[in-house]
Amino acid sequence: MAVLVGCRVLLQAIRPQTGTIEGVRRLQEHTKSLHNVLNNKLQYIRPTSNGATRHYSSDIKDDLSIRYLDGEDSGIVVFGINRPKQKNAISKNLVIQMTEAVESVKKNSKVRTVIICSMVPGIFCAGADLKERAKMHQSEVGPFVSKARALISELGNLPMPTIAAIDGAALGGGLEMALSCDIRIASNNAKLGLTETKLAIIPGAGGTQRLPRAIGVALAKELIFAARAIDGTEAKRLGLVSHAVEQNKSGDAAYLRALDLAREFNPNGPIAIRMAKLAINQGIEVRLIHNGTFSISVRSDQMFSINILASSVVFYHLTKSGHMFIIEWLGYWLRHFDVLSRLGFKSYLRLAP
Repeated sequence: MAVLVGCRVLLQAIRPQTGTIEGVRRLQEHTKSLHNVLNNKLQYIRPTSNGATRHYSSDIKDDLSIRYLDGEDSGIVVFGINRPKQKNAISKNLVIQMTEAVESVKKNSKVRTVIICSMVPGIFCAGADLKERAKMHQSEVGPFVSKARALISELGNLPMPTIAAIDGAALGGGLEMALSCDIRIASNNAKLGLTETKLAIIPGAGGTQRLPRAIGVALAKELIFAARAIDGTEAKRLGLVSHAVEQNKSGDAAYLRALDLAREFNPNGPIAIRMAKLAINQGIEVRLIHNGTFSISVRSDQMFSINILASSVVFYHLTKSGHMFIIEWLGYWLRHFDVLSRLGFKSYLRLAP
């Protein structure tokens, strides 16, 4: 839309002023303006699930669109993969851009939820860009694979909730990217699979660890051994995705469901959500017997308690190294001096009145 408007303005500038110095000047100004529109910021309009339209700002790069929603959706960030000719395959450029985007939102305390989706209809991500890799020098392959693995790991380590909106095929590294997200939503006609064994290789970016955690060891082995791709409905039945939705005419049903889910998260306390995510992620990595419960009591209008199931990865090593006094000292000050309220954290913890 912005491009069409820019072209119309450009044509209007040309018609009445052709052949004059003033016309040339105006033509240069409008050309420069149109160039800025194409290369910098664009305003997008996307229908919401209730049929309304919503505006948001976006940074457009070669392979990735980064959108910061505003208004009631402020705090929701959308990463849109945009490599239509390559079926959103993971390239060196995409890895660089996504790594920068992940680092940016990691440091932004205003970001509540990150949604990863595709700007290309019918495809989420087809895995690694094997054509690009075939052209790489042997010395480039290792560093590229390491950076791609690190990207998916960093995506999984983001402190805020992450949602993969799968409106098309998510294969190989594309599914591994989705598996690194907290929640996966797929359209019923999406295709999901770790199909690397067809190429006589194995999943190399965490798929062999994350898929068994999602659907169980035996089923994960079956899907990987057979290089089988399943649709969204079957993925929901197996527990690979949380929701399977009927695809719509615009091909973004999973994205719209992800957006609705992010809106459910938005009113809740961001610090509490981040701490809950950390506690869950750390807790499932160790035996339950090694876990401990860490309670912080906060006094404002009344007493509140945040009970965090935190694994011994954190607290066992604190106590073992003689740093238990840090925990005791923190709890004392929080209880007796109303530290969190004085620091303005009451609203973030969503304390009841």
